[in-house]
Amino acid sequence: MTWLAETAMLSHGWRRFLLLLVAGALAGLSVPPFFILPVLFLAMPIWVWALDGAERGRGWRLLFGPAFSIGFAFGWGYFLVAFHWLGSAFFVDGGWVLWAMPFAVAALAALIALFWGLASAMAHLSWSHGWTRILTLSAWLAAAEFARGHVLTGFPFDLIGYSLTGTEEMMQLASVIGVYGLSFLALLLAMTPALVWPADGRNWSRRLPPLFLALFVIAAQLGYGWNRLSGTVATERSDMAMRLVQPLVYEHADFGNVDPVALIDRLLMLSDMRMDPSDQGLADITHLVWPESSLPFFLESYPEALARIARMLPEQATLIAGVPRRPYELGEAGNSQPPFNSVVAIDTDGEIVASYDKAHLVPFGEYLPFAGFFKQLGITQFVPGADGWSPGDARRRLMGLPGAPAPLVLVCYEILFSGDLGDTAAAQFILNVTNDAWFDKSIGPAQHAHHAKLRAVEEGMSLVRVANTGLTFATDPLGRITAQLAPGEMAALDIRPHVKLDATVFSKVRHWPFLIAVLAGILAGFVASRRGRRRVAV
Repeated sequence: MTWLAETAMLSHGWRRFLLLLVAGALAGLSVPPFFILPVLFLAMPIWVWALDGAERGRGWRLLFGPAFSIGFAFGWGYFLVAFHWLGSAFFVDGGWVLWAMPFAVAALAALIALFWGLASAMAHLSWSHGWTRILTLSAWLAAAEFARGHVLTGFPFDLIGYSLTGTEEMMQLASVIGVYGLSFLALLLAMTPALVWPADGRNWSRRLPPLFLALFVIAAQLGYGWNRLSGTVATERSDMAMRLVQPLVYEHADFGNVDPVALIDRLLMLSDMRMDPSDQGLADITHLVWPESSLPFFLESYPEALARIARMLPEQATLIAGVPRRPYELGEAGNSQPPFNSVVAIDTDGEIVASYDKAHLVPFGEYLPFAGFFKQLGITQFVPGADGWSPGDARRRLMGLPGAPAPLVLVCYEILFSGDLGDTAAAQFILNVTNDAWFDKSIGPAQHAHHAKLRAVEEGMSLVRVANTGLTFATDPLGRITAQLAPGEMAALDIRPHVKLDATVFSKVRHWPFLIAVLAGILAGFVASRRGRRRVAV
């Protein structure tokens, strides 16, 4: 480790950039679905040591000099590993733009890495050579993670705090500090080896305590999680029985190729199938759920669909389905507004009795930023729809269902936004419908599913996740999976959501403790830096 520390401090130019790029790629293995946590303790100190040896720039190079380059290189490596699965979308629709995949993934990773580059530069402005330097860098980097989850609609995939959620026991701390708090903690713990090395073999009794303290904190996290899991009773609801359908619909890639009759046939068959001889089909089901894009056509273009659904549903049942919806309001048939990516509730009369329109759209996936410019280059959004999709109202995520507790409906990646899900106080459980078929046979669906489980822990609500091609499952309010379907399995799953727990600490205080801790860490860095300069002056 001493050799590695000295190499990081003394490297410059492209050698340092390459070293940090590799270190960042290793750090990317610490988050879902890999969860190789020890590599984070190897990779993060390299960043600290590199900043120890980084020359301080002048003028514009104060922000965009060596310290920025160090953070950018580390972040680029991290996000290339964490986000590489996004390239799977280029195989959809025949892969005709497959040539662009490596450039697009590298460009996205580089764009997100700018946050880490700026965090590195800001930390270096108040750099010291004591223990406060890891607090400073952790605080700035945690702030950068918060920023990338919120700036320009946010993109909070694989926040580094997910590295501390590899087991059910570790996940429970999210109920107190959330994933952003876990990010600050993960960074601070993983940088502690920088306080031990480089070493000359003397004073080991002074150097090792920070590392032991980091291990103790992780042990305490596990202990807290074990205690919460063993001491909390999760009770299934008696007023709801749900059937989740995983239909393997791939026609979403081209609305024009959809055969509505065949697709409805498949969905109805799966919905009313008997799991075993004692299964009553839909006779005991109160809510049937089809995933996002399960009907990749406008219902008014095939009115028989609603009639067939109505004939299938027993008197007590309601269908919840992901569909595109035209924004017709009060008969405005000429409305040229792009459609909504919606979830609708359909009763036994074939009437739509409730709906939710996805509010948080995916940039370049469901809408095209700077559309005029990109369309001139022949670039469109991946999800079909000539003019993209319209965003809905995020305040309407609470869906009122006939004779049922209200779920908080989140479509696809809306589940990623920790602390920004909607009216969690009134909601009784989380319903996440998604279509991850774009990223089939990649790590993307597993990564997305794990992020969703952590929202259940943060909010103390059970999660019902219905995915087109997988992973379809239900969890209790502690994030434990209670029933699931295998990826790629065309089947249905019967579940009951769980009763909501008392409000978690995180659901009460949200991000305020995290933000205060980040601010304290940044201020501590400036204070330590000023004291260091005064000693040098004396």
